[in-house]
Amino acid sequence: MTNDTPPVRTDDAAPPPFPPPTVVAAEGGRETGTFKRGFGMGAGLGLGLAVTLIGLGVVAAVASVASLATALTSLGGQEVSTEFETVWGDEQAGSTLTAVSISGPIMTTGSEGALLVTGSYGYEIADQIDALGKEDSSGLVLQVDTPGGTITGSKAISDAIVRYQDRTDQPVMVHVQGTSASGGVYSTAPADLIVADHGSLVGSIGVIFGPFQRYDGVVATSGNLLESGVTTTGGITEEYFTAGETKDFGNPYRDITQAERDMLDDILQAEYVRFVEHVSTHRGIAAATITEEMGARVYEPGRAQELGLIDDVLGREEFFRAAATRAGLDPDDTRVVATRLPSAFEAIFGVTRPVGQAIPISGSEPVSARFCDGRGPLVFAGDLATVCGG
Repeated sequence: MTNDTPPVRTDDAAPPPFPPPTVVAAEGGRETGTFKRGFGMGAGLGLGLAVTLIGLGVVAAVASVASLATALTSLGGQEVSTEFETVWGDEQAGSTLTAVSISGPIMTTGSEGALLVTGSYGYEIADQIDALGKEDSSGLVLQVDTPGGTITGSKAISDAIVRYQDRTDQPVMVHVQGTSASGGVYSTAPADLIVADHGSLVGSIGVIFGPFQRYDGVVATSGNLLESGVTTTGGITEEYFTAGETKDFGNPYRDITQAERDMLDDILQAEYVRFVEHVSTHRGIAAATITEEMGARVYEPGRAQELGLIDDVLGREEFFRAAATRAGLDPDDTRVVATRLPSAFEAIFGVTRPVGQAIPISGSEPVSARFCDGRGPLVFAGDLATVCGG
């Protein structure tokens, strides 16, 4: 018996709600659907990108730390910044001048401490200049605003200028931005061009030693943080046991002897003669003019130029353009770079100051003993109390 029911046509069957998965061969004889394979590839790609980004982040962090490490130097127990930033001109300029600051009282080294005001360390500035090569820039600019300081620190800067000139055959140009007194004149005398800004003061070629205190008739002392404590009531004695004549020189409870006065005079005169000869040699001013006419006075820019202490009177913008021209550069294609202040990020690593510069001490720290104790000659103009206290 035959079945007359026609066969069901498969092409007329209702389509499935979703298309069947395409089957592809996989390793190990397994088969993987498109969805699973796509999900796996997407997850793998996402994970790969995440790992890559994390890796790049780590590399960037390491690079940042490495870059920071190369930008820092440990001096006197402090981390200092040695990175440069553009302070004048176009960042993309083709030529560069390097600027170094001599600001505040000039001390010798960071190990001798700091003052109540910002200052400079002569040895660090000298090292900074010595590190500059001919390929680093086309000349050196010194930005000066200082009342002077130690002979040692001032001469260290001066000697470094001469070494730079001999090593690179490039010019050194000075811009006085307020004051260049005593040690400021000493340290910058060998420069090829010295310019003062309007209203600046230049001069004070002299040496000072002291101050020395003498408490005459003191019979008692008392005091606190706000008062010296020297009085004339009560009773007090103080003695030094010494071996060697003048070993207790500076004792405020006795007079300075004539022999000690002669000793001080010998020291001062020797340093003064060297100071005068130094300025005379490098600035072409007769020694007699310095000692007999100029003395240790400071001068306004016009008179300082007449005397030969400076070469011109220019504002900041005009000076930088003149400096570029002196170095044989196009001022419109020249930038000036200088050591920058530490950033907030660098402060996390204990960076306290730019190289060469001293930050003011806090109230709980002692001032620089070598600078303020009056036991050595200084090429300094002004009242030491403003920088040392007391």
